[in-house]
Parts: sequence; C-alpha cells; structure tokens
Amino acid sequence: MILVFLAQGFEEMEAISVVDILRRADLDVRTVSITDQNTVYGSHNIPVIADMLFNEIDIKATDALILPGGMPGTENLKMHEGLKMLLMTFLKDENKTVAAICAAPTILGELGLLKGRKVTCYPGCEESLYDAKISRRPAIRDRNLITGDGPGHAQQFALKVLEYLGNAIVAADITKQLNM
Repeated sequence: MILVFLAQGFEEMEAISVVDILRRADLDVRTVSITDQNTVYGSHNIPVIADMLFNEIDIKATDALILPGGMPGTENLKMHEGLKMLLMTFLKDENKTVAAICAAPTILGELGLLKGRKVTCYPGCEESLYDAKISRRPAIRDRNLITGDGPGHAQQFALKVLEYLGNAIVAADITKQLNM
C-alpha cells in the first residue's frame, strides 16, 4: 500500500497528480488525513476527502509514504509527531520508500535524513536540506528516496514514483496516455 499524506494547506496538484497516476497503474494508493477529519482543504481551498485518518493506517501493509508540499501544508506535516516517526523508520529501511515534493523535502532535511542524498525541492527551500546533494532536476531518485521540485513537475514526480514502485513499462504507457 502507498500512503499520500494530506495536511491542511497541501498543494493540490502535487497530491492529486500522484494519486491519479498511481491509480491508473492499478497500485493500491490511499490518501491519509493527518487531521481528525477526512475532509482536508488544500492551499487553494479545494476540499479533498481522504480515504482514511492517520490512526487508521496499517503500517505493516505500507510500502511507501508520499508527502505533497504546499504551504501551510508542509508546515502542518512537520508538526505531526507520528508522521515524523514513520518517515525516520521508512527512510532507514531500503525495502520502504519515501517520496516528497516541493517544500516537503524540508521535513526530511530538518529530521536529519538527507545526509549525502541527491534531492531536489521547490526553489528557495534548499537551506533546510541539511547535508544533501542538491539537484535542479524536476524529479530525482536516490535509493529509496524520491523528490520533486514543485507543482509544475507534479506529473514527472508521480511518474518517477511509479517507475520505482510499479513498473517502468507501465510508467511509459501512462506517459503516452498523458501526452507528455
């Protein structure tokens, strides 16, 4: 199972693009509200109904954690202690995957999880990527970590996640479907 975490103020394009593309590939993707309600409002006040609440996740059945960026969504994700614990556990386990886009890689940087890793992020967020090797590519994978630079490349980020978690051939087919 792949979990996409939603906090009040998340960037809608970054969350929905990932969910859409991974579900097109028939992967088991669930959206998770870190609030106490299933309806979460994005940074552009678009309501999204999450599939589950944080306390309902089955961590043993989970293979990947995905963090959309946006403001104040990223700041709200940073304050969730349970999510931070999961991120620390998952990033240290090579059989698990963490993906973060836009400002969300700063969460990993502030947790000290990016040392020596190649990452990208939204321009201007680099100072919080402590000890990382910063790239300006739209999406990049370094072992079990995938990062993207922002909403303009949300589809490329989602396809990079699909390529790693699913299948490169399926990712190529979906790329054609999206006319990219």
